[in-house]
Amino acid sequence: MNIAMIIAGGSGNRMHQDIPKQFLTVNEKPVIIYTLEVFQKHPAIDEIVVVCIEGWEQVLWAYARQFNLTKVTAIVKGGDCGQNSIYRGLEEIGKSHESDDIVLIHDAIRPMVSEEIISDCINKTVEYGSAIACIPCAEAMLVSENQENSSQIFDRTYLKRTQTPQGFRVGRLLDIHKKALEQGITNSTASCTLMIEMGQEVYFSKGSEKNIKLTTVEDIDIFKALLLAKRAEWLKE
Repeated sequence: MNIAMIIAGGSGNRMHQDIPKQFLTVNEKPVIIYTLEVFQKHPAIDEIVVVCIEGWEQVLWAYARQFNLTKVTAIVKGGDCGQNSIYRGLEEIGKSHESDDIVLIHDAIRPMVSEEIISDCINKTVEYGSAIACIPCAEAMLVSENQENSSQIFDRTYLKRTQTPQGFRVGRLLDIHKKALEQGITNSTASCTLMIEMGQEVYFSKGSEKNIKLTTVEDIDIFKALLLAKRAEWLKE
């Protein structure tokens, strides 16, 4: 079974809005609904579990009914950080699923995720046990200690820009989370960073420049443009 776990536990302080960014409306639809609809429509996704910011759970259930998101089976209250929110979601999933089932962890504020990205994440997780959606680093990378200037470069060929979804076997990731807490690791940035901090190896799956994370108001502008964008027929893949 393939379960999508959508992380919507953040408050979105960097967006400087009065409601959480995952619930902001774009073209009469909340951002989180765009995200959920992609997983709802994907034929290989069996269930969706959402980890939601406290106080918005009933709003999200209402949205799920309004937009006919029938695969949403549970909405879990988020934690005080991303790692804790993911752990809470995994605990809920672990109650009714096998350890070999696959969980795809995805940010609610990445609404442009595609069916192709989801499929590749599932396939790579089946093959390797993990899959981190990634894209190459195209920019020149500079090292700075004071955040004001630099005299050192970092070879970008060694870098990957991570995205979500990030796929794992349910039992393995839940076990890693429990061991991390025992070792005092409580605020790892993402599932992939937690795995590496715990001495594990992770594998890559397909990402996309379009699979943007909505962090600032400028990202909302880009998202609106992407919704309207249509690739010219003469462009080669």
